[in-house]
Amino acid sequence: MTNTPETPNAAPTGRTPLPGSERAAAPGARAVARPADTGSRIEATLVLRRRAELPESVLRGAPLSRDELASRYGADPADVERVSQALAAHGVEIVSSDLASRRVRIAGTVDQLQSAFGTTLEWAESDAPAGGTVAHWHRTGELSVPSELDGVVSAVLGLDTRPQARANFRAVSPEAVDTSYTPLQLGTAYAFPANTDGSGRTVAIIELGGGFEASDLDTYFSGLGVASPTVTAVSVDGTDNKPGGDPNGADGEVALDIEVVGALAPAATILVYFAPNTDAGFVDAVSQAAHASPTPDAISISWGQSEDQWTAQGRQSMDDAFSDAAALGITVTVAAGDNGSGDNESDGKPHVDFPASSPHALACGGTRLELDSSGAVSSETVWNDGSNGGATGGGVSDTYPLPDWQQPVDVSAASGGKSGRGVPDVAAVADPATGYKVRVDGNDTVIGGTSAVAPLWAALITRLVQASGKPMGLAQTALYAQAGKGTVPTGFRDITSGSNGAYSAAAGWDPCTGLGSPNGTALAEVIGAK
Repeated sequence: MTNTPETPNAAPTGRTPLPGSERAAAPGARAVARPADTGSRIEATLVLRRRAELPESVLRGAPLSRDELASRYGADPADVERVSQALAAHGVEIVSSDLASRRVRIAGTVDQLQSAFGTTLEWAESDAPAGGTVAHWHRTGELSVPSELDGVVSAVLGLDTRPQARANFRAVSPEAVDTSYTPLQLGTAYAFPANTDGSGRTVAIIELGGGFEASDLDTYFSGLGVASPTVTAVSVDGTDNKPGGDPNGADGEVALDIEVVGALAPAATILVYFAPNTDAGFVDAVSQAAHASPTPDAISISWGQSEDQWTAQGRQSMDDAFSDAAALGITVTVAAGDNGSGDNESDGKPHVDFPASSPHALACGGTRLELDSSGAVSSETVWNDGSNGGATGGGVSDTYPLPDWQQPVDVSAASGGKSGRGVPDVAAVADPATGYKVRVDGNDTVIGGTSAVAPLWAALITRLVQASGKPMGLAQTALYAQAGKGTVPTGFRDITSGSNGAYSAAAGWDPCTGLGSPNGTALAEVIGAK
């Protein structure tokens, strides 16, 4: 891929390079002719600076209201006006702005956006994260902004529309399934707290593709003997609930997420945010969910990709959105990945999945689970079915340093000397061979992957909030409070057998299953149930 000479990547006079915007070519990228129906108008998302830095102490205190967050740590209206004036000179218009989440949605033609941000946009095909190829707008190199916006704009997302993430779920053939469980059976096995059902609580689910049919949900929950929960689809950046008819595609992810949350927190309100699978769409979905009213108790994310496949500005924007969520009292649960310690990278080195590696996300790893005839756990080990069957993600971030709340478990010792944010934090069953019974596109099937663990933990967090009457926000501070090197705190089953490739399970926290799988009743006692 090359840039055209009339619109070079280098910042022209009167412009300032945008730190963190450097983008490598998409894997297998090649320029192709743009279809006539694509259109030349593109929308993108700008993230602006905060009025003041958001201290970590705020994330651990009493939740802020959305208005408080906006007035103290949101964007300054004067900055929005600066952006509007600077971009108007290039013909770029402001579509919408939100001071609380610091996002400005913009639109312009290809030529206008190239002029505004000092880049070249080409129509290209590249290798999709989940396999196959995909056509999209493509750019490489660094962006720049008009000099008057230096320090005002933190990120420009969505000019390059390559897929940013893959769904971390695994569908297998029926003959590969050893046993399978309904979410209700797992709620019993993991001792979800009694007398809780999510009543009065809200769970948000992020989806970057696919859709669901209400008739499938009604059939599924009727079969479980559970009343169908209230499920509402929310459109982000023009993307809607669109079932594709492929149970092995994104529809499988959507159904899995909704059915796990709906079965384990049946009285909770479930909002499903459908967004484009781009860096802008992903960040916009999380921000929109976090700043919604009423404020959700948990946001479940089952999509991700290796840290290396994100721009620095994309990672920072997502982590900032998670920080907003924590400040508002929301816990964000994120799948740790389904490709073992290498996270599907080809260099043979360990990598962790993002956004699971954000220090403001509760990273969810995977196990293989076997229950006895009474429904109690008889065996639980690290999920690893090999290169063709998938394995739980986990390891140590190359981007984020060790958070203070994770220091007691000695991540460096558990990972063979590597220091940084350790992934995952928690775990639950993910092996599709001992997977989740779900219904998708009119078919009853079994699905696994750490995709299932994120909604399971979101449902558990919601019931813990109901039990205690207190938002959990940055839940890691409570979950790691009693942890130590080689030991796990009350409320967890230590997983000590198995590996995910580069790392092996051991006593205490490890880079395969974190602190372990939950005992919800014990956790409710730890956090102080009413």
